Amino acid sequence: MPRMLDVSDEVRAEIGDEEAARLLAGESAPGSYDCTSCRTPGDSEQERTSTVLFIGDETAVLAFAHATCLPSQVVQVTEEQLQGAVRSIGAVGAESQQQVPQTQQPPHVQQPHQSQQPSNLVPEQAVLGVTSGLVLIQNELHPALVVEPTAPVARPGTFGSGDDFLPLLIEQGFMPLTELAAVPPVLHGWSVLLAAGQLHAVLQPNPNGGRPVAWWQAHQALQVTDGWRAAANKHQQVLMFAAPVGSIGRQPREDLMRDALDKAAANGKLVAAALPLAGI
Repeated sequence: MPRMLDVSDEVRAEIGDEEAARLLAGESAPGSYDCTSCRTPGDSEQERTSTVLFIGDETAVLAFAHATCLPSQVVQVTEEQLQGAVRSIGAVGAESQQQVPQTQQPPHVQQPHQSQQPSNLVPEQAVLGVTSGLVLIQNELHPALVVEPTAPVARPGTFGSGDDFLPLLIEQGFMPLTELAAVPPVLHGWSVLLAAGQLHAVLQPNPNGGRPVAWWQAHQALQVTDGWRAAANKHQQVLMFAAPVGSIGRQPREDLMRDALDKAAANGKLVAAALPLAGI
């Protein structure tokens, strides 16, 4: 039976017209599946379903998601992250994903390190601390990531003791905040990668064009709470807050994290943006 599948031009270019036709005809696509974003059951015979292609260094995996959760897309990740996602997806239903042939060799992706530095932004001695939590804005809970480097960040190619972390992000489109009174604007081109319900990376536009590249990658996929994941799926975006070293700190509770964010904003040391989800 034909499936109600969305196969984007980007996915079709990777898997080829023949495989795309087999998917749409129902020959190689599952009827029922577990959505790789919200982790709840879906049925490609009854509801629109997105095909999402995970590309690693050596492997490509096709996953399925509710079209209301994610659009059909290609997501480039490391081989380590891909294999971890395959194990996680396989634990809840092997037919929700499948390895597929590719018409092109997947590009090389740098392997992640512990608290990997963002591309062209943080010098070697600074790594990023990333904390997830829920933030209450206008009486509604929003999923948030709080990013703080471990040392001052110099502009690439410069030397000195200054900290250009916030100016560099502002140049990328992040907005300075003086208070957390409203949801910050969406920063198009940037996104947050959730794979199999876990946090893998923050992606930024590729300066050379093509697929987005990792600005930050988790050494190992980060677990998020059910409430955080539910809020992310509801809003289809994640709020990212960034502050210079020493502004936020590692807070053990969400209320303390909010207090630290409010103080950083009041002191002019906070930028933010809403980043769309890019998950599988």
